[in-house]
This record gives sequence, structure tokens and C-alpha cells, in this order.
Amino acid sequence: MTQNLADTSRPSRTATDAASAAADAGRGWWRDAVIYQVYPRSFADANGDGMGDLPGVRSRLPYLRDLGVDAVWLSPFYASPQADAGYDVADYRAVDPMFGTLLDADGLIRDAHELGLRIIVDLVPNHSSDQHEWFQRALREGPGSALRDRYHFRAGQGVDGELPPNDWESIFGGPAWTRTTDPDGTPGDWYLHLFAPEQPDFDWDHPAVADEFRSILRFWLDMGVDGFRVDVAHGLVKAPGLPDLGTHDQLKLLGNDVMPFFDQDGVHEIYRSWRRILQEYPGQRIAVAEAWTPTVERTANYVRPDELHQAFNFQYLGTSWDAAELRAVIDSSLAAMRPVDAPATWVLSNHDVTRHATRFANPPGGTQIRERGDRELGLRRARAATLLMLALPGSAYLYQGEELGLPDVTDLPDEVRQDPSFFRANGQDGFRDGCRVPLPWSGTSAPYGFGPAEGGPSWLPQPAEWAELSVEAQTGDPTSTLELYRSALAVRRTHAALGAGREVDWLPAPEGVLAFRREDFTCLVNTTAQPVRFTAPGTLLLASTDLTVVDGETVLAPDSTSWWAA
Repeated sequence: MTQNLADTSRPSRTATDAASAAADAGRGWWRDAVIYQVYPRSFADANGDGMGDLPGVRSRLPYLRDLGVDAVWLSPFYASPQADAGYDVADYRAVDPMFGTLLDADGLIRDAHELGLRIIVDLVPNHSSDQHEWFQRALREGPGSALRDRYHFRAGQGVDGELPPNDWESIFGGPAWTRTTDPDGTPGDWYLHLFAPEQPDFDWDHPAVADEFRSILRFWLDMGVDGFRVDVAHGLVKAPGLPDLGTHDQLKLLGNDVMPFFDQDGVHEIYRSWRRILQEYPGQRIAVAEAWTPTVERTANYVRPDELHQAFNFQYLGTSWDAAELRAVIDSSLAAMRPVDAPATWVLSNHDVTRHATRFANPPGGTQIRERGDRELGLRRARAATLLMLALPGSAYLYQGEELGLPDVTDLPDEVRQDPSFFRANGQDGFRDGCRVPLPWSGTSAPYGFGPAEGGPSWLPQPAEWAELSVEAQTGDPTSTLELYRSALAVRRTHAALGAGREVDWLPAPEGVLAFRREDFTCLVNTTAQPVRFTAPGTLLLASTDLTVVDGETVLAPDSTSWWAA
């Protein structure tokens, strides 16, 4: 089928549109930033102990600069017992020795700034570690301790308090409550943990909690960080009285349904107070919400002008490789962000979900996939999906290793797994380890340059076939996924029509094909298994796979995306 996109009339650009675009250009670096997520334990290991660390990240910053990203988001590196890979924080102002020292963090931030990169750090305000000083004192001091008011301690139900205070379940499976033992050895109150028992939830109704996190923000802002990724941003405030859910489906993952412990309106006053702190510092410091909400309209509440700056678009992340579904979520996302004057924030992979190269290798079915699927198909679609994402108005997040086309490792033996939800029933699928396997940098045998010594350890084993996917193996190969990412980010940085904005102009296209224009830039996406012939809409800038010309017409390959300049 032939589609003549070149004959489609181009809507005129009004003075208002031009003024809006000009305002976007000077109004905030985050509006069109490409931000790269580093999962420190899996990025680079400088000391050879098998665990990635801050000196390792620091040594690889030139790679990230050359890749073409604008900022780096670091997953938690704070002092932690590591019950949930650092998302159980014992001390928010200290670096865990497994990752280095505060001096290493300071050096990393300084080096990044010298290279033109910004640094965003994870903030975990919904819960602490059970080894946090506050929680440990609350246990030692027993009932009546003032520290207990900073968490959700409650008496149990039943004759002897032997039943949990309500019927909430943990995201990781099992009850969301654990019973304590009083200092005299008798059974005591219960405490709330929406995740692992080692992660007790803070009670944000207590002013000391809010005061502490304002102090933590200032500590890291004074260190020079450029922003924060707010973990479980939708979970801080719980409904008054902690009501039962009854027959409600509690396992709608991370707030994709209405819950008394997620997306409560009270969270927004917290973020207004944080925004005021961020505005006190020079250099446009930002915060991005990890907010799983039922709709993109609810997500938009987190990025109102006096709250946070970005919110991950998880509705987009969960969308199947289907043109109609993709167009619908793109339209709804842009429409939801427009009234609050916030950029859309696109994402395809992160440390909590199956990598999109594996997700698209399998039939549609959520963000946690256990099967390897069709590797070739998944990679082809992943490359196309990335070019689509990077062509959309707004900001984009990349997860480490996706630029190498890494799949999830779906056959990790049970004995090496460390995801806490793997060891609990009826919660998340527990297979997040598959997207956290350390990166391959170079060489032909594990750990592929992740650590300093050939044959050295890595905290999760790397597959033998990853030798072909290393940075070294892909560098300089024009057909590689790494070079595709480098080219795409270079085009995005230099082409004025890409990046910040609010709109796409959809063009007529056959079923299964997306076509849109942004000023003098056109993006074509074929989500079908069949080639589509069309009249070229200009000069080819980049394509996720080779294009061919037949009888004067260009052929858009199955599962591919191409960029064009008029």
C-alpha cells in the first residue's frame, strides 16, 4: 500500500505557537531532557568485588556524555541493609560502603558537571529501612515511644490483637503488616509496610517526618545534585483511619487502581513545600515523580506549576506495540499535561519492569514477562519504539543497557535471585532481577569489563551471548543498537523541531502505521508485520532498520521507525 505523505498540507504555525515554542526553549532544561538511569550495582564495578559502585559510575561518565544524554539519574546508593536493593534506607545522608563514600559521591557530581551532565539522585520518602535509627528506637522503647508516631504502629484486631489492623496487602505479597515483640518479650503492636517487612512506612501526618525530608533535600542540594527522582511518590499519604479494602483487588500494581494507600490528595501539599525548596537553589533543580496512578489525568496533578517538574508516563510504558493504542496514549498524555503546562515524560524501561526488548518479543501482557520470546522481533520493535519515543514532545528516560539492546535474562537460577518479591507469594512477579544483570562493556568473557579483572565476579551472572552486545563490540558498527542511540540523540540535540513542545500533527496513514509531523520533521512508524510503501516526505535523517526503494517508492519495513526532514 502506498501512502503519499508529501501531499498532506502542513498546518500553518501561528504567532502564538511560535511564542510558546520560544518560551519552552528557555524555560527549563528538563522539558526536553534525555535522562539516563544508572542502577549503580549493575553499571560498573571499580574495585572488583562484583558489585557496581560510585567510582565505577564516575569512570564511565565520559561514555554517557558521548552517548548524548543530558542528565544521569542514580538509583539509591545510601547506607542500607540492602533488603530491597537499597530502597530500604538506613541513613539518607550516608553512602553505603558497598558503593563508596560521600567523597566519591561529591567527586562524581563534580565530574558530571564538568562534562556537562546533570545528576539526579533517588529519594525514598515513603518508607525507611527497619534499621533506621528512628525505627530501631521505636522498637527498643516499646509502646508509648514518641518515635512510633513517625511510622504506622497500630494495635491488632482479635481477642489478643493477633490479627493485622486491616486487610491491606504488601505490593511484594503477603500482609502489609508485621507484628512486633515488646521489650518484655510479649507480642506487641503491628507496623505497616506496603513493601517488604524491612521497609516500614513513614507516617507523613507527623511533622517530624516532613521536617526530616526537607533537611535531606537540602543536604543533597548543597552537595550539588540537580534533582531528585521521588520513589513511590503517590504513596506517602494514607486515607484517614486506614480503612479496609474488603473484596477490592489489592494487587493492581502500584496504584493502577483507586487505593486508600496510594494517590491520596494530601501528597500534593508535600510536593508544594519541596518545590519551594528547589526554587531556592540556582541552576533549575528539579524533581520527578514515580507516581503510578489510575489515569494520566491523575498523573498530571503531580506536575502542576507549584509541585514537581516531571512524572513518569507509566501508561505509555505499559502500552502494547500497536499503532492505535500508542496514538491513544500519546494523545491522552499530551492533553493531560497541557493544562498544567508540564512536559510529557516518556519511558520504556526501568529497573522494576521487563526491558522493552523482551516485552515486545512476547505477546502483549503487562510489564513483567518471564519468557525470552522472539529475540529478533523484540529487538526490532524495541529499536523502533525508541525512535518513536525520542521523536515525541517532552522529556525521555533511558534505562542503562537499553542502548545496547539488552534483553531481560529470563533464565536466572533461583539460587542467585535477590528480588525480595521473588521470595514472597501473591505480590509482584518477583522477576525484576532479569532487568538488573550487570552491563557488558568489553571482552569476550564475563564479567565483560563490568569489573577490572577477566573472570571476576558479578552479583548476578551475565549470559555468554552478551559478549556480542558489549559497548566494545557495538561501537563503530553502523547497524548496532548502540550506534542507533548515539545517532538518534545527536539528531535530537541538533534538530530544532525535536524535544520540548506540546503537540504532534498527525498525518493520514494506513492501519497499523503512525505518521506525525513536528514543524519540518516527520516521524513514520510501522507497527505491522508487513512492509508499507510510501512517498518519502523529505530527506531521511535516521531509520531503525534499512529502508529500500521499489519503483521510486520508499518501503517502510515491518516494525520500524524512520525520521525525515522536509
